[in-house]
Amino acid sequence: MDLFQTSIIKTVDLHTSGEPTRIIISGFPDLKGETLLDKRRYASENPDVDRVRKWLMLEPRGHQGMYGAILIKETELTRTGEADIGVLFCHNEGYSTMCGHATIALGRFLIDTHDLDIFPQRPFLLEQLTNDNDNENENDKTPIRVTTLRIHAPCGVVTVTVPLPIISTTLSDSNSNSNPNFTSESNMTRIPNGTYLKPIRFKSIQCFVPSSRGGITISVPREMAWPKLKLKLRNNTHPQSQYDNDDDDDFNIKVDISYGGAFYALVSSSELGFDPSSLNSFNSLGELEEAASILRDLLNQSPEAKTAFTHPSEPDLGFLYGITIIDSDSDSDSGFKSEFEPPESGSGSKSTPPSQSQNPAENSKTISWICFFGTDSHSHSHSHSHSHSGSQIDRSPTGSCVSAHVPLSIERNKLKMGEWCTYESFLTKQYPGNGFRGRAVERIEKDGRYHYIVEVEGHAYYTGSASFVPPEEGIDEMGNGFMLGLRS
Repeated sequence: MDLFQTSIIKTVDLHTSGEPTRIIISGFPDLKGETLLDKRRYASENPDVDRVRKWLMLEPRGHQGMYGAILIKETELTRTGEADIGVLFCHNEGYSTMCGHATIALGRFLIDTHDLDIFPQRPFLLEQLTNDNDNENENDKTPIRVTTLRIHAPCGVVTVTVPLPIISTTLSDSNSNSNPNFTSESNMTRIPNGTYLKPIRFKSIQCFVPSSRGGITISVPREMAWPKLKLKLRNNTHPQSQYDNDDDDDFNIKVDISYGGAFYALVSSSELGFDPSSLNSFNSLGELEEAASILRDLLNQSPEAKTAFTHPSEPDLGFLYGITIIDSDSDSDSGFKSEFEPPESGSGSKSTPPSQSQNPAENSKTISWICFFGTDSHSHSHSHSHSHSGSQIDRSPTGSCVSAHVPLSIERNKLKMGEWCTYESFLTKQYPGNGFRGRAVERIEKDGRYHYIVEVEGHAYYTGSASFVPPEEGIDEMGNGFMLGLRS
């Protein structure tokens, strides 16, 4: 087999807090459609295109937890000058509408690459460098230069601020010294916190909380209940009256729905019967995934929940994407309390910036969680990948869920505008410095509810690059992609 005579797909791989992003830079089939959402629908519904996603994401080239980003150089918003490049996100089952960890990885790569065939806009962005004025360490006087790019994701335009590597003032290489874009690692200066770069930050699309302040109650039939939920009631951890059950065969669970470019269901670990320590143990992943999968099925059958994750303007965005189980100890009601006031009914559009007096170091808190994402119940109308995989486990703290959770915390009186919150996944807790941070930087009153612009930050690192060849037709059936998951 002559690889040079074969269709090759080229990728660059990074990880963000342990979660992979395989950036597909060339060779992916052309996608038809006038809009980015049209292209997403075409990719999902066209078997010849979707099979390429499968063999790039699944084994033997990928794995059950692989995540991808397909670069789309031209979209309806790049043509109007509202975005610099487009992207379609993909995973083991289909195509998502937003991904925070992949956005951070894309920001790093698109500013680092010198290949103008990949990103023609890069030279123009490097002409617009600015100083980073948001340095919270008074002892850190190292100048940081940043640039900003606009990525058109299926949910809208996400603005990404990317720091350039810091160049040493004692360079011996005169050619490097004369080149402001020289990024050799040997010539970077480490900043005081021990990393090469300040975090990459992105500003979300407008995020909102569609569920009521009391959340949504989901009834779990006894025959569907997972062992920890049954044990919770058996041990009388909570009084039976808390569940408001008329039928002893059902368990009631409180769930919040929030939107951060994709819809998430957020639920406390204790609500599901799990001790918070379960989120720190790899041995509990199977039980947690089982509970999340059952909860997803029930939410997709609930009229109230389905109404909550209906997008107000784009039907293609209206589906439940992730189930996030929150460490109940980390999300208690203790600590800072704000006085949240919901917007008046029928109010128009009005924007509110964060308080300038807020000190980010004050009232800081940390939330720990685990997120299961994907459409394992196959409820999304544009997903035709019928693998029985179970949900995908996010190794990172899930950037788009951070975008969803910050507004929820504000409206539950647990954060205020401009206040940073640190987010840790089950994995990043074991590797300090890899968590995400999030804060609300703008609030807009629109259509009787608040919408929030959320800023999220994190680090991305390169892991490699690759050239992939397709499976040999009619010979290599396994090469088309297979997957091993936690459950059968």
